[in-house]
Amino acid sequence: MATVTPARLRWGALVWLLTLQFFVLEWVAEARYDRPYSRVDEVISALGAADSPGRQLMNASFVVQAALILGGALLLRPALRGAAGRVAPFLLGAAALGVLLVGVFPTDGNGTMHAIGAVLYLVGGGLGLIALAYAVRPRSEALGTTVVLLGLVATAGTIFFLTGVVGLLGEGGTERAAAYPLPVALALTGVALAAMARRGEERPDAEALRAERAEEEARRA
Repeated sequence: MATVTPARLRWGALVWLLTLQFFVLEWVAEARYDRPYSRVDEVISALGAADSPGRQLMNASFVVQAALILGGALLLRPALRGAAGRVAPFLLGAAALGVLLVGVFPTDGNGTMHAIGAVLYLVGGGLGLIALAYAVRPRSEALGTTVVLLGLVATAGTIFFLTGVVGLLGEGGTERAAAYPLPVALALTGVALAAMARRGEERPDAEALRAERAEEEARRA
């Protein structure tokens, strides 16, 4: 198990904070759209399609997002506790793979791979946040509660989007309810863990190591 150090937490926090780049580049791609773009009626992937002037920027944002999600998960893995802490990186890794496929295969290119990527991102992201919430809850009840609520919103949005139950939110709005919570929650988690490191609350303490060893021994027994 890698050591939890303040420096590692700060780097991980920065990487997850940078996932907010998605919102900035989405707005830029939308601003370059040839016609009025509706966030209610049109999905995010439309900004990366061939008829979008900002397609290269949007698809690059998807690819960068994949690296940021996975990079932060790997850097911050030692700060995550319990079984949920072991599961969360795998689910977030699935989300990272999904958004990578979305960026590499635009919706009007290889539609099958794009759809697989979108499902991986939405399902992995929502469930990954729920696991992440339980992994950080021992450190901060408020952070865990906030992240699990965002995870539940993302999961509910995913179910409604994939089943076509979009209501007043429309297809685009429902997809955003499913997709947006992930970068928001990752940024909040990273900043919170870095703040704990600055306050000296996060350290490679012997108690945490003993707890992890006890869990390992219990599994082997």
